[in-house]
Amino acid sequence: MSMSKNIARLAVTAGLTAALGFGGVMAPVTMAFAEVTPTVATGGNVKIDEKIYTDTTFKGIQIFKANVTQDYDGSAWSGDKTLSDIDWANDSVKAAVTTAFDNVDTGSKPTDLPNDYSAQAWVNFINNHSSEVVEKNVSSGSVLDMIAKSLESETWTDAKSGTKGTFEHIDAGYWLFETKSVGKTTGADGNADAYTSPIFAVVGGADVNVEPKKNVPNVTKAVKDDADSSSFGDFTNPNKAADSGMDQFIDYQLTGTVASNINTYDEYYYEFKDELPDSMSAELKDGTDKPKVIVKINGDEVTSGYDATYVNNELKVVFSNLKACTCSSGSVTFNAKTKVTVEYKAKLDSSKIFENGVMKPALQGLVGIPQKNKVILTYSNNPHTTEHGTTVEHPAYDYTYGIDVTKVGSETENPHLADVEFTLQEQSDTNNYIKADGTKTPNKNQATLKTDASGKINVVGLDEGTYVLTEVKPAPGYDNSHSKGITFTITRGSLPADDTTVVNPGCTLAPGTNEDLVKVAQTNTEAADGKVHLTIVDQKGSGLPFTGLNGVTFTWIAGGAVLCIGVAHLIRSRKQAEESEQE
Repeated sequence: MSMSKNIARLAVTAGLTAALGFGGVMAPVTMAFAEVTPTVATGGNVKIDEKIYTDTTFKGIQIFKANVTQDYDGSAWSGDKTLSDIDWANDSVKAAVTTAFDNVDTGSKPTDLPNDYSAQAWVNFINNHSSEVVEKNVSSGSVLDMIAKSLESETWTDAKSGTKGTFEHIDAGYWLFETKSVGKTTGADGNADAYTSPIFAVVGGADVNVEPKKNVPNVTKAVKDDADSSSFGDFTNPNKAADSGMDQFIDYQLTGTVASNINTYDEYYYEFKDELPDSMSAELKDGTDKPKVIVKINGDEVTSGYDATYVNNELKVVFSNLKACTCSSGSVTFNAKTKVTVEYKAKLDSSKIFENGVMKPALQGLVGIPQKNKVILTYSNNPHTTEHGTTVEHPAYDYTYGIDVTKVGSETENPHLADVEFTLQEQSDTNNYIKADGTKTPNKNQATLKTDASGKINVVGLDEGTYVLTEVKPAPGYDNSHSKGITFTITRGSLPADDTTVVNPGCTLAPGTNEDLVKVAQTNTEAADGKVHLTIVDQKGSGLPFTGLNGVTFTWIAGGAVLCIGVAHLIRSRKQAEESEQE
């Protein structure tokens, strides 16, 4: 069917508007320095260049066939493309497109639907709705989106054998290109690609080179340390590691992005799955098994549209349709820059780490080795199906420390002193005492720390900060050299963002501490075990002089002599008496 040049140019405009909007198709306009001749192209080439997800494949389908005319100088094409003799690619495509709106509600159906099935009428209709392109993406429910959906079950053309997105010598006309299958980034847990927005392009003459129109969602996890001026960081540089004490809640933040073509989707599934280690627990809402979370979209708190659960160390926040969420300020506008955040608290849980007062064997490496917790994001990745993609896992790390104290005597051999009793407190929390498992109690007696036969006490689950270790009861025969307490500060350097490096904290003693009696092992001389190593010396008790010893000895000797004389006299007297009686 031959059409006027005006109609042909309308088709070109529609094609280029859509193509430029959905895939960056270049329709070059150049100044010709050589003689050029308008030439009808018999076919064309298209290359969809996916640079990251190299296993992603593409497919194409012709909607309209046409003669495509462009200036040609014998070696290169230039200038605008003009379409003429436009017709449907085939009857099956015609039937699919012309019935694409049959099941659309009357209120949502375009009011300017063509009254006939001619290619000319539908070219005009498509061109009239080219303004529905939003931020270079096809909007969900738009004319172009409905046409793309209607063609899903048709026969498509695959990319050239051995390529993912190269189409060579295909018929000239107006084409639609979409993702056929998505790949992953390298690695077993690589990010899954997202499907591109529909790419509409005029094929013929100059080659069409285009990049897929989509950004794949991503996610990060950040942790906020309790130190002053700490923060989560930002999306490109999140704070990945912090430290904490036993049963101390610290803040975590999950941040996810969305597909840049989110408005191509009718519904958008979105799920954070955050996995905590066996040593940790999330904070729950009072009296429930639900996690206490704060969910925001672009900084505006979400009031409805998600479900949060915490089961078997797994915290999930699920949006069956992210686009249906309501925020405190009302409905949400989504675009390529939209970010979703989830904030929650978690702690090293003493009830999961210890059993009958003893650390569980599986958690013996708790001190100095960070507890890894990780998030994965699952998201809709095909605007025309219910397929989902996933990101790689993104971790954050929580460190905790301990102290290893050795109690010795002041003698030359420094004997280890058993049964010496101490208490440990944070300098900023004088109402509570710290037990060996790192938990706190206001009852001093419940938190008594007693040295073992090797003169050792160990406390785990300590945060960086300043502590006071007070000697309550010395060993027999030794002075209590530390009854006023030893003040020391646990310090940390940079925390590696991995779960294999063991970190020994630093330690500084308060000014005025007698370092002959309190000794801190240098970090680089101790095996890495996550602990501060202290050696504490008690002075041996002093002996006092015992006067008058010689006088006492003499008295005992004299008394003994008198006693012996008396006994001898008594025996002699009795013997004389017995002899008199016999006479």
